[in-house]
Amino acid sequence: MNWINSIVRPKIRNILRKKDMPDNLWVKCPETGQMIYYKDLEANQFVVPGSNYHMRMSAGARLKALFDEGEYEAVSLPDVPVDPLKFRDHRRYTDRLKDSRSKTGLTDAVLAGAGRLHGDPIVAAVQDFAFMGGSLGTAAGEAIIAAMRAAVVRDVPFILFAASGGARMQEGILSLMQMPRATVAVQELREARLPYIVVLTNPTTGGVTASYAMLGDIHIAEPGALIGFAGPRVIEQTIREQLPDDFQRSEYVYDHGMVDIVVHRHELRGTLARICNLLTHRQLGRDVAPSVHEENGESPAVALDGLGHSGNGLAVEHVAEKAEDEDGAVTSASSNGANPTPPQDA
Repeated sequence: MNWINSIVRPKIRNILRKKDMPDNLWVKCPETGQMIYYKDLEANQFVVPGSNYHMRMSAGARLKALFDEGEYEAVSLPDVPVDPLKFRDHRRYTDRLKDSRSKTGLTDAVLAGAGRLHGDPIVAAVQDFAFMGGSLGTAAGEAIIAAMRAAVVRDVPFILFAASGGARMQEGILSLMQMPRATVAVQELREARLPYIVVLTNPTTGGVTASYAMLGDIHIAEPGALIGFAGPRVIEQTIREQLPDDFQRSEYVYDHGMVDIVVHRHELRGTLARICNLLTHRQLGRDVAPSVHEENGESPAVALDGLGHSGNGLAVEHVAEKAEDEDGAVTSASSNGANPTPPQDA
């Protein structure tokens, strides 16, 4: 009877045993409830084919989708104290960090890399919402500043993919201090006359929106992304009024002038490459739409002759002549249209 116990019964158990299925084999669309095979979703850049819903991407997947051939060099990020305030609520802050690091494979919420976009060198940083809601702490702030300064050293454009719930409460005032520090780094980019392009993804809220995420030269939003400072529910409870259904969504903030353009994820690489080329006056790449000047047979150098740069890297026209106003006062033209020397009353 031993052969029955040792051979037959184990084979029967193996036949009847339910096979374990991976948890992420199928993904449900939050908007329509459609079930999508994970590999198909990944191949489609995490855009649901039926509803066109843009799901969140990890920082690593975002950088691979951005750079040519998915290849990039990781930007060296400084080390910071892990738990400077020894914070604890119902769980230790260090335990939360360990869980997030195990879940995402990241040291903190920001991953930065340097590589090429349509052949042109750039530096990019991505906030990963899966790491404690992409919250801004000391490590995340240092990472963003280091990435911006790496762009200055390399003399290349800087692209930021923002996704955050705001400042990290477990680090208190140290977290809030990252907002002005990152603003100073943005100013360094402007002084170096380098483009700073921000891609606002779902969601971008809180202190991140109140600081460096809204200081770019160009602001691009993905469709349906939540963009704002306080959330809609908090605003409704404060003003006690019903808000529109699309309030603070990409299309809504675009209509109200808060972002420059809403771009589908499949068209994002080409749009970013085109903007970088325009702002740096480089030769346009093969996958980038030609400019009007090139279509007319002019070379980029001829088309851009007589153009200078403003402090934020954008082209401005040199106006040598001076205009005389109706009162006879002579004023010089400014690059932003403002009058730097207003006429004095006689």
